[in-house]
Amino acid sequence: MVNPVVVAESLCVKFGDNNVLDDVSFAVNQGEVFALLGGNGAGKSTTLKSFLGTVTPSAGNASVMGHSVGSDNGAIRNKIAYLPESVMLYGHMTGIENIEYFLSLSGLNQTRAHVEAALTRVALQPTAWHKKMSEYSKGMRQKTAIALALLREAPVLFLDEPTSGLDPSAIDEFNQLVTDLAQGGATVFMVTHDVYGACQVAHRIGLLDSGKIVGVFERNGNQPIDTEEVHTAFAKRTV
Repeated sequence: MVNPVVVAESLCVKFGDNNVLDDVSFAVNQGEVFALLGGNGAGKSTTLKSFLGTVTPSAGNASVMGHSVGSDNGAIRNKIAYLPESVMLYGHMTGIENIEYFLSLSGLNQTRAHVEAALTRVALQPTAWHKKMSEYSKGMRQKTAIALALLREAPVLFLDEPTSGLDPSAIDEFNQLVTDLAQGGATVFMVTHDVYGACQVAHRIGLLDSGKIVGVFERNGNQPIDTEEVHTAFAKRTV
């Protein structure tokens, strides 16, 4: 049974005379990875911010797990984890210390064993657990942030350009982690301009251009989305 979790209904955002989003509609189902793909200025970040509650739509509605953004933000906040392009963690604290600190801010108590289990699940090497965050690569910071999301048991993840700045090996590791999370029932909404990465990990891709969804691409069974098809469509919109 299809269970829509992240839903945009005729979403419009207008800044002055500029229509940043124009009648955008889509639904992301439970256990699905949905990638919103587009070039600079396409409206990806504005769409994401509409779900995070930091941008107010001019018309339409954004909802998460049945809760409308703007009227029920408290309920939404408890159900989502947000991974920004630059993960904000404290450089003077270790990976474990960061996780335990942010869990305490959320009023959550997890044992050290649970924290270590989450770090193991995201494939962060034990040798890094007690190193200062300032020594971490971007990929290591992302793994730490996802471990935190796992410990918060957030059923919905919002990812902003998650593979930007990662080397190919780190991208493959990250995509596998996202795939595993979705197979475990998490719903993942990501915005990206990385055609290859999106095709490898997403069940569906929405192509956004000038604030409109201009194409949707889906997997064929268990096969990844056709990279060449998406790249051709993307290139036509970004030249």
